[in-house]
Formats: sequence, C-alpha cells, structure tokens
Amino acid sequence: MSSSFLQSIERGRTAVAPSVLSADFTRLDEEIRTVEKAGADFHHLDVMDGHFVPNITFGPMVVEAIAGIATRPLITHLMISDPAKYAEAFVRAGSSVVSFHYEAVAEGHQDIIRSIREAGSAPGLAVNPDTPLSSVRHLLGDIDLLLIMTVFPGFGGQKFIVEGLDKIREASALRDEEGLSFVIEVDGGIKPDNAGSVREAGGECLVAGTAVYRSGDYAAAINAIRG
Repeated sequence: MSSSFLQSIERGRTAVAPSVLSADFTRLDEEIRTVEKAGADFHHLDVMDGHFVPNITFGPMVVEAIAGIATRPLITHLMISDPAKYAEAFVRAGSSVVSFHYEAVAEGHQDIIRSIREAGSAPGLAVNPDTPLSSVRHLLGDIDLLLIMTVFPGFGGQKFIVEGLDKIREASALRDEEGLSFVIEVDGGIKPDNAGSVREAGGECLVAGTAVYRSGDYAAAINAIRG
C-alpha cells in the first residue's frame, strides 16, 4: 500500500506532531506558524464529540481553518461515536490522515477505512490502552497509521501509561513479521523525559500537547521529544 502520508515519513527519524488542542486558540494562526518554525512535522487534531469521550472540541470547520494556515500535514484523530458518518467531512476539510477508534463501532471497520482512503486521506486506526492488538490484527494490513493511546482519550495533560510501551513493541514486531507498512503513532502524556522510551519501543510519530505548547520554548521541546 502507498500513500503520500507514508512517503512523507522518514523511516528511522522520529516525527513530532504537536496536539493543537493545547494551543492558544485566541491566536491560533500565530501558534500554528510558530510551532512549524520550531520543527513540527505534523499537526495532530483531536476531535471529540462529548459522547464517545466526555469532552467536546471542534469539527470540520476548525480543521479546514487550520488547513488554510498550516504548511505541515494534518493528522486528525476522531474520538467520536459515528466515524462512518463524519470521517469524509474531515477528509474534505484538509486532513492528510484521518484516524478513528476501533472501540467506536462494533463492526464495519474495513468499510470506514476504505471510505477514508477513497475520499483521499490516509486511514488510521486508534486503540485505547485496554484494547489488545489481537483485536485489530486483521485490520493492520489496511491502514497507514496505527495510533496507540498511552492515556484514555478525552482530556489533555494526563499521565503516561507506561504499560503502553509493551503494546508499541508488539506492534513494531508484528509489522516486521507480517511485512506491513503502517506508521506507529503514540499519543498520551508524552514529554521529553519519557519520549526516549517511546522511541526505543518503536514509536515513530509522537504526539505532544502540553509538553510543546506549554513549554515556553517550542523548538527545545520538539527537539527533546524527537531525541
């Protein structure tokens, strides 16, 4: 499988995707441009519906506005109960990647993956900390990105769940064993002091919100997370 997203990932180099949710939305234009100058590889956009997770963030209109500012690709993470209904709207809004949660639907995962790809974005699949990889193994050959959550989704600033490192290692080994090409993205509580463990376990694209946007020095934070 091939996509412009996969081609944009430089294997062996850790990508950093600051989570826009932690930015100052009163000056979002400036925040996007500043974090890009500081070395961000992607922008990670957390979409929450108040149903799948107990928080509400933003929809396609905000994603479209960010796409109009950004020069780096957008990875949109859907934490919503009906990804089949809304995923294509986020593709049209300018997302390079659209990820949805395995846990959000009981069936039809492959149909959603297919609809995202056919609409023009790279499909991603997110898994909660308590979802074993065995549950999604049959889908890994169809996706471009596997998002491993190291916190339970819903709010930024949570503490990193260290047991997630084992899942990252398992995903990396499984990908090698089966000759797959998905990118391993890791999201939740990542900071400079634990990013090294995430990288060593096999994390390739690291999401960081407060660790970047609340750091006071975006470039230093990004460089420390990238290693």
